[in-house]
Amino acid sequence: MPGSPDHPALTTVTVPDTELASAATQLVRDTTDDLIYHHSRRVYFFGGLQGRHGGLSFDPELLYVAAMFHDLGLNEEYRASGRRFEVDSADEARRFLQSHGVPEDSIRRVWTAIALHTTPGIPSFMEPEVALVTAGVEYDVLGIGYDDISDADRAAIVALHPRPDFKRRILRAFTEGIEPKPATTFGNVKADVLERYVPGFERGNFVDTILDSAWPE
Repeated sequence: MPGSPDHPALTTVTVPDTELASAATQLVRDTTDDLIYHHSRRVYFFGGLQGRHGGLSFDPELLYVAAMFHDLGLNEEYRASGRRFEVDSADEARRFLQSHGVPEDSIRRVWTAIALHTTPGIPSFMEPEVALVTAGVEYDVLGIGYDDISDADRAAIVALHPRPDFKRRILRAFTEGIEPKPATTFGNVKADVLERYVPGFERGNFVDTILDSAWPE
């Protein structure tokens, strides 16, 4: 892992050596493909590094679980849920944490971190674990703050968790995960995905929803 002799450049963020973290790793490894697994691990490392650089005090174990579960709701078994994939991911993390006897306040932080990770402008004002999951996602998917992490640290993480053809593959995963429930994209960034890749998709419009409501005025 980063921080080992194989990756001496990255020494400030490592995967927690705990039973909970190991169980989370195994569950995600068993239920997702390489794309989501490696992306989730990168989210943890990139988010953790940003937290260290920003002087934030965060719980590495909670950040790790939140990062590992944040895209689980894209899996096929959730495509008929009718709910946003972020909520399906967050609920799966909550069930996992409850089964391991984690305190409710910690569970709430993980749930919130996952549920809000595609809602820009809010997580950065919340608890560090919430802020850093979004920061890690935005770094790995959008390249936001790309130069805030050193070339050596970035290379060490990508060497451990490669991202071949990542842009195209993650967009395909988003499309496949949310196309069966297009209404869940109303008001969030995933509407952009379906608009680009799903023929005939029509995004909801907030203004039209107001004007066309049952209220007479």
